[in-house]
Amino acid sequence: MTNHNDRHILKLSELNLQVQSIIHDHFPENVWVTAEISEIKINASGHCYLELIEKDPKTDRTTARARGIIWSFTFRMLKPYFEKTTGYELKQGIKILISVKVEFHEIYGYSLNITDIDPTYTLGDIERKRQEIISRLQEEGVMNMNKELALPLVLQKIAIISSETAAGYKDFINQLEHNPYGYVFYLVLFPSIMQGEQAEASIIKAFEKIYNHEQYFDAVVIIRGGGSKADLSSFDNYNIAYHITQFPLPILTGIGHEQDETITDMVAHTKLKTPTAAAEFLISRMNDFDQRLSQAESKLTRLVATVTGHNQELLTSIRERIIAVINMQLQHEKDNLRFYFEKVSSVSIRLLEIYTSNISFFFKQLITAIHNLIRIRTLKLNNLVSSLHHPIHNFLEMKRNQLDLYHQVNSGLNPEKILERGYSITLLRGKPLKETLSVKKGDIIETRLHKGKISSEVKEKMNKKS
Repeated sequence: MTNHNDRHILKLSELNLQVQSIIHDHFPENVWVTAEISEIKINASGHCYLELIEKDPKTDRTTARARGIIWSFTFRMLKPYFEKTTGYELKQGIKILISVKVEFHEIYGYSLNITDIDPTYTLGDIERKRQEIISRLQEEGVMNMNKELALPLVLQKIAIISSETAAGYKDFINQLEHNPYGYVFYLVLFPSIMQGEQAEASIIKAFEKIYNHEQYFDAVVIIRGGGSKADLSSFDNYNIAYHITQFPLPILTGIGHEQDETITDMVAHTKLKTPTAAAEFLISRMNDFDQRLSQAESKLTRLVATVTGHNQELLTSIRERIIAVINMQLQHEKDNLRFYFEKVSSVSIRLLEIYTSNISFFFKQLITAIHNLIRIRTLKLNNLVSSLHHPIHNFLEMKRNQLDLYHQVNSGLNPEKILERGYSITLLRGKPLKETLSVKKGDIIETRLHKGKISSEVKEKMNKKS
């Protein structure tokens, strides 16, 4: 075992000083370094602390890491310069080209003191990523898919993707609701975060909600207003752009920048500069349709008037021709009827004369035959009467004697005569009582005598035994 007295032993501070000296000797001047900002913090003193990383472009794995610092007096100059030049804030996720002084502090360790920044590099990297997204969409053949959708003549039912508190959204709504023509629009807001890291997921979620109710809308309008150029970076996003290209409804954008065109604008059906411009587009679209309807109405009115006038003349001409033809036909039929009437009259008169002569002849023969028949029947009847007179007289005399006999018998059978001889008649409910079977205990029976009648209540009855 080696004796520690034989080793060259350094204190940690001595080692750090040697490292510091070596770094100072090897990096006596500033060097330019490219890196991505992983974290950024600004403390109360105004110093800016950064976590800088480098990633493998294929695997996106972090391959290097270092701390960076921009002292407050430098940061006060670099920050506005960078943001004015690029239009973007210094923030997490962007790539920068910086001039650094490599330092090693015996207590705080290795760090990069940032003294300058080249904004053109950041712009180039952003544009490179932007062009990569555009190229990818073009290679996939989807760049113009939403533009190929037919835009409805009337855009009235609108789905809106925006932040509810955005000034641009309020301007858009105000413009539509107070349009000079009084058009009514049906507007539904699908709230979304419109900038920052959460914008992508939030906007895509809004698209998914609209897709579930697509049948209720004519188009989708993406609204945001104001803000810096960096705020537009959310709209240079592949996933948002791809969703737009695949969406079944036309997408209109009113993102709010006059000069800048985002990838979202490029793939949308119709790009409009501002929310107000988007509202004016919808109003003008409605007004164009309204005017086209008015023009069509006027044209149709004139056409109907022309056709009506032409048809009126045609109808008048046809009517006159029909009347002439009918008159001719009527006259022809009148002539025919007159001819046939005269012919029928002549034939009828001849036939009537023939039938009259025949009828007179037959009538005379019929009268003679009737007279002969009456004379014969009269003679037969007189003979019959003579032959029947004596038998009928005898028959009637016999019948008269029988009637007298019947009268004498019936006089003896008259109920009054019978009652005079001491007999009586018993009635039950107005009908003669012939047997006791039809009588019940408690029935009221009536007994008629020669002089008077008696009502009795049945207390008991005895049936005649067979």
